[in-house]
Amino acid sequence: MSADDNADPGRRLLDRARKSPPAPRPRRRRNPEEQQWSGAAADARDPALLDASFGELVCDRKWGESLRTAGIPARWEQIVGTEIAGHCRPEKLDNGELTCVAESTAWATQIKLLSRTILERISAEVGPGVVRRIRVHGPTAPDWRHGPLRVTGRGPRDTYG
Repeated sequence: MSADDNADPGRRLLDRARKSPPAPRPRRRRNPEEQQWSGAAADARDPALLDASFGELVCDRKWGESLRTAGIPARWEQIVGTEIAGHCRPEKLDNGELTCVAESTAWATQIKLLSRTILERISAEVGPGVVRRIRVHGPTAPDWRHGPLRVTGRGPRDTYG
C-alpha cells in the first residue's frame, strides 16, 4: 500500500479538485439599458440634497397639510408674540378651527378681540386656509367624568370630607 492509499478520502478528493481546471462561467451579454453603473449624465441613483429628497417625500405622501398644522403649537410664541403666548395656548386644531385656552376670562375676551389679527399672522406663517376660525375659552375646572357613560347623582361628595 502506498502513502496515498492511507490518506483519508477527503484529502484525496481535495487534491483531485485542485488539479482539475475551473469550470467555465457562462457569460451573458447585457442590454445597454440594463447597465448597473452610472454614466456621465445624472440619474435617479446619484446623491441628492436632503432638502429636495424630503420635499419629494412630503409631496408623495401628501404630508404638507399635516406638517403645516403641526407647526402651529411648536411656533406659537413666534406667531402670536410673547405676551399673548404667555397667557393663551393652542389646544387643538380640528377642521380649520383652532381651539385655544386662555389663563383667565379676561384674556379669553382679549384674544377674541384680537382673533382677526391672530388669523392673519397664522396665515402668513403657516399658510392660508389652514386655520379659518379661532375659538377661545377660559380656564375650566377639572372634569371628573371619564369615558362615554354617565351616572346621574351627587357624584364624589364624600371624598373631600
